[in-house]
Amino acid sequence: MTSYENLRHDSEILSLIDAANNVLGAIGYTEHGVAHCVKTGTDAGRILEHLGYSERECELAKIAGLLHDIGNAVNRSGHAQSGAFLAFSLLRERNFPFQEVIAVTTAIGHHDEKTAAPVTPLAAALILADKSDVRTTRVRNKNTVYNDIHDRVNYAVTNSEIDVDKEKKLIVLTLKIDTLICPVMEYFEIFLERMVLCKKSAEFLGCDFELIINDTRLL
Repeated sequence: MTSYENLRHDSEILSLIDAANNVLGAIGYTEHGVAHCVKTGTDAGRILEHLGYSERECELAKIAGLLHDIGNAVNRSGHAQSGAFLAFSLLRERNFPFQEVIAVTTAIGHHDEKTAAPVTPLAAALILADKSDVRTTRVRNKNTVYNDIHDRVNYAVTNSEIDVDKEKKLIVLTLKIDTLICPVMEYFEIFLERMVLCKKSAEFLGCDFELIINDTRLL
C-alpha cells in the first residue's frame, strides 16, 4: 500500500506543489509550498492521532494535507475542488484503495473557507491544521509587511501551535503575536471566518475550540 512517505518524495506531486506555490506567489499570496503542505498534513494527522483515530486514518490526514493546495496550480478560484480532482487521479494511479481516495478527495474539496465544511473527521482535521498555519516564514517579501494585512499578520506571528487534549475534549490554537508589528484585532479582521470554521471543525470531532493569543483566551 502506498504510504505518505512515498508521496512526500514523489516527483510529480512535488512538481504540482511547486507549481501551485509559484502561481500564488505571482498573485501575491503567502507561501503555500512544501513547508505549508507538510506542516498541514503533519498537524492534521496528529490531531486525529490524539483523538484516537486509527493509524491509517492519521496517515490519510497527512496525505490530504500534503495534497490539499495542488489545485492552485490550475487557479486560485475553486482550488479546493480542482485539487480534489487532481488528487483523485494521482491516488488512483498510485493504486490507493478507492474508499481511501474518496476520503482524501472529500477532505481536500471541503478545506477552503469559501466552500468549507467539516463533513468528515478527515475534513475537520484538515481544516484545523490548514487554518492554524500562520507564521512569520510564510511571508515571501518583507517589504510588503506594512502594506498588506495578510503579510503583516503572518509576519507578526512568532509562534503558532495547535494542541489536542483528549481528556478535556479540547483543541487549542496558541499564538504569539508581536503587537508592535500587528495589533491582535488585525488578526481577527482577516481570520475571524477561519476561526469560526475551526470551532465548527472541533465540534465535529466532539471537542471545544480555544484560541489563545499572547496568553489571553479569546475564543
